[in-house]
Amino acid sequence: MTDCAVMFPGQGAYLPGALAPLADDEPLVHDTLHVLDAAAVRLGRTAPSTFLLDERAPALADLVTTAPADLHTALFAAETVLFRILTERHGLRPSVLLGHSFGELVALTAAGLYGLEEGLALVASRDDAFAAYPPVPGGMVALGVSATRAAGLLSGLGAWEVTLAADNSPRQCVVSGPAEPLERVRAAAAMLGISATTLRVPYAFHHRSLAAVAEDFALRAAALRTGPARHVVHSAILGRRLEDQDAVTDLVAAHLVRPTRFTDAVRGLHAAGVDVFVECGPRGVLSDLVTATVPGVRVIAPLRRRAGAREVADALADARDGGAARMPEGPSPSVGRAAPAPAPAPDAHRTGGGELDTALGDREEVVGTLRSLYAEALGYPPEVLTEDADLEADLGVDSIKQTELFAQAVTHYGRALPAEGSRLTSYTTLAALAGLLDTLPPDRDMSPTGATRATGATA
Repeated sequence: MTDCAVMFPGQGAYLPGALAPLADDEPLVHDTLHVLDAAAVRLGRTAPSTFLLDERAPALADLVTTAPADLHTALFAAETVLFRILTERHGLRPSVLLGHSFGELVALTAAGLYGLEEGLALVASRDDAFAAYPPVPGGMVALGVSATRAAGLLSGLGAWEVTLAADNSPRQCVVSGPAEPLERVRAAAAMLGISATTLRVPYAFHHRSLAAVAEDFALRAAALRTGPARHVVHSAILGRRLEDQDAVTDLVAAHLVRPTRFTDAVRGLHAAGVDVFVECGPRGVLSDLVTATVPGVRVIAPLRRRAGAREVADALADARDGGAARMPEGPSPSVGRAAPAPAPAPDAHRTGGGELDTALGDREEVVGTLRSLYAEALGYPPEVLTEDADLEADLGVDSIKQTELFAQAVTHYGRALPAEGSRLTSYTTLAALAGLLDTLPPDRDMSPTGATRATGATA
C-alpha cells in the first residue's frame, strides 16, 4: 500500500486570487474564509479573502514589503482551505503532514493541534513578536548547490555570520544572514558559476539573529489553546515526528532560528513508505523540490495555477488512479456546477503563406518563442523568464499586461483567443501558457496581415 504525505509550503506560495476559480464551485472556500475573515479582523489583520478571491490583489513582492502580516494570514487561509477540500470533499487521508518553514505552522493547524481561529492567532503571534523585537536587517539567498557545498563555500569565505536556512533539495539550498556578508556570499557564488538568487524577505529567517523574536513568539504561543492531533506531523525543522504537546512547544521555539531540512524529511518519509506527495497550497514549489530529491516519486500540486473545482478533482484523481493509500474508491464527488466542456484539441495554425500547419511545434521551442516575445515586450533579459517563473508573483507582470502579451502570442501562432470569460492569468508561467496555446484552434478569420479578431477573454 502506498502512503500519502500532504505538504504545506512557505512564504513563496502566495498567488493573488489563488482561490477565485475554486470559490465559484466549492462552498467550502466561502465557509472557511468566512470564519478566517472574522478572526483576522479581530486580530487587526485584513480579511484574507481580500487577497485570495481577487486576481487583482497585490502581488507577493508588494505584500512582503508593505503588509507582511496580511501576507501570512493569506498564506495560512489558502492552505487551510485547500486542506479542507482535499480531506473533506475528496476524502484524502494522509499518513503524515509535512510543512516547509512557515508551512509548519499551517501543518499544526491542519493536524488539529490548533483550531482554525487558534491557528490564525498563532500566525498573528509570530508577526506580533517581530513587531515587539524588530531584528537587525538581513536577508536570504537561494544557491543552486547542495547544503554541503554551500557549507564549504561559507567556510572558505569565512562568512561565519551567514548560515544554512533551508536544505531544499540535493541541488538547492538557502542561506541567511546580515546584509553585508550575505552579499559577499552571493557575489562569490556568482563568480563561481553558482546560481544565487536574493529572496524577497526583510529578515534573515532561520538564523540566530531572530533569537529574541523566537523567544517572544514561544511565550505568546504558549497562551493559545491546543487539542489532540488528528494527523501525524513530521517537522523538517526538528527532524522528527511530533508525538506530544512538548514537541509542538519545541517546534514553535525553534521555528525562526533553526534550519529547515526538507531534503532529509522527504528522503526519510519516502524510505518509510510515502510514495505520493500532495502540495497543499498555491503554485508547486515543494512538488518540484520533491521531484528533484526523489526522482520518479508521484507529486500532485492541485493549485499549481489557479484552478476550479473540477480541475482540483482531476488532479486528485491522479492519486486515486495511481493506487494511493487511504483514498476512497469511486468517482470524485460532484461539486457545484457541471464540469466545463473540455478544451478543444490542438488543430492547426496558419503559416506565413496562408497554409494550415498541424501543430505548434516542439514544446521547448514554443516556450522559447514565448520567452523571446515576452522578454522583448517587457524589457527583461530572456534568462529571467524561465519556463516556471511566475509572471505575476515573481516578475510583477500585472493581469492587463499578461492579457496583452498572450494576445500577441496568439496572433504569432495564428490561433483564436480563448472564449469570453476565460481566466488567462490562471496560466501563470510560460510553460502553462505554452500548454494553453496548444489547446486553441486556428483563427480562421485571421486577416492577411496576421491580425486576429479580439474576443472577450478576461485577465
